Amino acid sequence: MPDTQEATNQLLDMNLHENDKSVPVIEGGLRSDSEHLRATIGATVPTGFEQTAADEVREKLKSSCRISKDRGKIYFDIAVESLAQVHCLRSVDNLFVVVQEFKDYQFKNTKEEVLKDFEELAGKLPWSDPLKVWQINTSFKKKKAKRRKTNQSTGKEKDNCGQGDKAEVKGSKKFASSTSESRILDYYENPAIKEEVSTLVGDVLASCKDETGESLREETEPQVQKFRVTCNRAGEKHCFTSNEAARDFGGSVQEYFKWKADMTNFDVEVLLNIHDNEVIVGIALTEESLHRRNITHFGPTTLRSTLAYGMLRLCEPKPTDVIVDPMCGTGAIPIEGATEWSHCYHIAGDNNPLAVNRAANNISSLLTKSQIKDGKTSWGLPIDAVQWDICNLPLRTASVDIVVTDMPFGKRMGSKKRNWNLYPACLQEMSRVCRPGTGRAVLLTQDKKCFTKALSGMGHLWRKVHTVWVNIGGLHAAVYLLKRTPQAFVHPSEQDGGRHSPW
Repeated sequence: MPDTQEATNQLLDMNLHENDKSVPVIEGGLRSDSEHLRATIGATVPTGFEQTAADEVREKLKSSCRISKDRGKIYFDIAVESLAQVHCLRSVDNLFVVVQEFKDYQFKNTKEEVLKDFEELAGKLPWSDPLKVWQINTSFKKKKAKRRKTNQSTGKEKDNCGQGDKAEVKGSKKFASSTSESRILDYYENPAIKEEVSTLVGDVLASCKDETGESLREETEPQVQKFRVTCNRAGEKHCFTSNEAARDFGGSVQEYFKWKADMTNFDVEVLLNIHDNEVIVGIALTEESLHRRNITHFGPTTLRSTLAYGMLRLCEPKPTDVIVDPMCGTGAIPIEGATEWSHCYHIAGDNNPLAVNRAANNISSLLTKSQIKDGKTSWGLPIDAVQWDICNLPLRTASVDIVVTDMPFGKRMGSKKRNWNLYPACLQEMSRVCRPGTGRAVLLTQDKKCFTKALSGMGHLWRKVHTVWVNIGGLHAAVYLLKRTPQAFVHPSEQDGGRHSPW
């Protein structure tokens, strides 16, 4: 416990030091758990998988979650100490902290009046707490990036230890400092002592002044100078465009904070989300979508990791399950599966050698990333990459628990004409390798007509349980959850009295 206490004390000191300009501390102020800062977090998720994302939030954060009527968004309340855990959610693309939500915003009748209201809106919003959350989030991301850089250079510093006493002393000081910070951050992310660290960080926040927007504006001005406003609008009854709303609201923000507008090299991204009469103002917490977390080698149709997680979660994997993606592409689905469901065995296969090579490279990159993060050699991941023919899998009959795959749409890969032969053959081979009675399949396709026709001829082997409608790059697609019937697989050649299958 002394190491834990030392680490948490150093973390506390760092937080105080980094925030002393923007978050003044009351001298001799009382600290109370009830005063811990809380925030409403908004998250964008793959459309159609809002319920899946909400379930993950309830399960991992123990927080109630609300699904927005604006598709692809969820909202939930957290204590700021849980901010690091929020970034570890597997089903969310982008995160933002809500400044204020207007559930029934009354738009004026004319464009001029509406835009005039946007020009005056910034001065009426409670910016103080959301900006504190943004500052803590930014500080956390910088520390995490610095730790990653430190771990990558650790090996190089060790190699230089024999180059003279002076160099060794200098290197050792640098290494000791880096190791200390790395240890602090490891403690911060370790669930075993999360409560202790959370309490300390919370106490720092609880001792902050309850500042007005104006005082916080003055304090943050030296640190935050560049911003942009992004407007996302949905609805047919608006008399203004997204660009007009962003322009006038952005001018209001600029006048209120005295920040400098910059559309590319910005420090703060202010969000204006408008869906019919619902208006939500937020501050972005992610610079790029979290769905890019696993993939380094991209293919022509790489599946988003967040969508892959949603598909896997649909089939409810259990420990020791064998999970196969017979058309893996870059390996997004099995890699996501091996990361989140490490007690299952995942097989990534494809008939294209380039795709298998990309999947293998992505698996290798993930292993390297894991080793850098842990600072030691990894045991590996429960995953393999194989080249095979989807219609003739080198797997025993009834040896697979779950099949999850992104089937060819017939757009950028394959063709609609080929799908009419491919889909029935795929479903037949999947039914052979899946365990009767308990096997499941989650299949994504945009060629719904062809898939429905192929499935109708497999009614004795597959039963459709659920359909999730999703948007993939502007294409209206569907994710089908199928359950394997108890009927044993009989090869067509056996039914026709032909030669027996080698399986």
